Amino acid sequence: MAGKSTMRTPLSRVLFLGAAHEGTTHFWRQRVTGAANAILSIAFIVLMLMVIGRPYAEVVATLSSPLAALILVLLFVSVAIHMRIGMQVVVEDYVHSEGLKLLALVGSTFFTIAVAAIGIFAVLKLAFGG
Repeated sequence: MAGKSTMRTPLSRVLFLGAAHEGTTHFWRQRVTGAANAILSIAFIVLMLMVIGRPYAEVVATLSSPLAALILVLLFVSVAIHMRIGMQVVVEDYVHSEGLKLLALVGSTFFTIAVAAIGIFAVLKLAFGG
């Protein structure tokens, strides 16, 4: 890279910051949440296989156990973060109007928060009875 003219500052090169000044943060966050989603989805599938065909009271007892509730809450959080990052990338890549882009980003953020909040609320209500 020596001898090449660049507009990037030495600090941005060291921190791997591109034009958006976010560097590889989105890349790694997307990969980490993707891996977490894979592991948590397997646990979710196991939970669902455990309750298929069981009576309602047994399903509630199984899904309201602390481990099951923790798995479900972590799954909702991880999926929401992963979804938010993915939607942001799509909006930034394909929406060219700055006003529409901002509106879409705000809308997608509220949507992912709502999805996570509703899911977590349902799990907590099941876990704590009510």
